[in-house]
Amino acid sequence: MEEINFILAKNLKAFREGKKLSLEKVAELTGVSKTMIGQIERGESSPTITTIWKIANGLKISFSSLIDHPRPDTTVVLKSDIRTLTEDNGKYLVFPHFPFEADKRFEVYSIEIEAGGYHRADSHQEGTEEFLTIFEGELTVRLNDDEYMLKNGDSIRFKADKPHAYLNSGGTLTRLSMILYYPK
Repeated sequence: MEEINFILAKNLKAFREGKKLSLEKVAELTGVSKTMIGQIERGESSPTITTIWKIANGLKISFSSLIDHPRPDTTVVLKSDIRTLTEDNGKYLVFPHFPFEADKRFEVYSIEIEAGGYHRADSHQEGTEEFLTIFEGELTVRLNDDEYMLKNGDSIRFKADKPHAYLNSGGTLTRLSMILYYPK
């Protein structure tokens, strides 16, 4: 329990200072006394769930943003640490560098497709868009009845709320980046 109080203290203080709010202003917005806010920020109090909800609602932030570990300013993703996803008997490899997070509206992947490799993707939720950039090799993207041939350095953006497919139509490995953007 002590750890959650430390996390709450750090998150509340960081939010208050980031918004340049005084203890008095936070007390006014939340209905929690200035003394209690100060004790929480110093880790000297074990506030009730009701008190944490009052703070979150008064500051118009999520409850979890007060009690979750804060994200670091920098995240390094080593390829060796990524759990690779495979399709087409290992010819289509997906590396989820930045998977979906509830507070973000995008995901970032790198993809490697062996010569002749193929992947058919089902429709994503309505309004979803994909952004692809080819860094090596060539790729055919099939959207409805249309085909787009992309080569090293080319990019494509398309609505991904319909079935679509990727084919390495070249004779060498294709490497590309993929960003999936989700609507609100």
